[in-house]
Amino acid sequence: MKVLLQQALAIGAAGFVGALARWGVGALFGRWFAGRFPLGTFVINISGSFLLGWFLTYAMGHRVSDTMRLAIGTGFVGAYTTFSTYMWESSLLMSEGAGLEAASNLIGSLVAGLLAVRLGVLLARRA
Repeated sequence: MKVLLQQALAIGAAGFVGALARWGVGALFGRWFAGRFPLGTFVINISGSFLLGWFLTYAMGHRVSDTMRLAIGTGFVGAYTTFSTYMWESSLLMSEGAGLEAASNLIGSLVAGLLAVRLGVLLARRA
């Protein structure tokens, strides 16, 4: 029971930090690159994909506790990345008649996200 409580607290604390990081990155890119394309969400999801790929690969080859894996993977990255916002913004673009931007967001996020995960895995294998 004590371990479960520690893990829950670690996930919650890391999730809090991940949510704040998401808000900050979204605000930063929204302010710098204001436009119709949801660049903030795109950057968040791609950097989150990279981080998760790197961290989980690194954790497999090093002594990283289950609690730390849960805190970073489920808590931080889970709160930081935002699939639902990605879908909402893509749907909104489509309803506004911006089909090209919607397709660019959907396909670009998938391709860039997969490449970011692979890059994270490759870098972690070198660590």
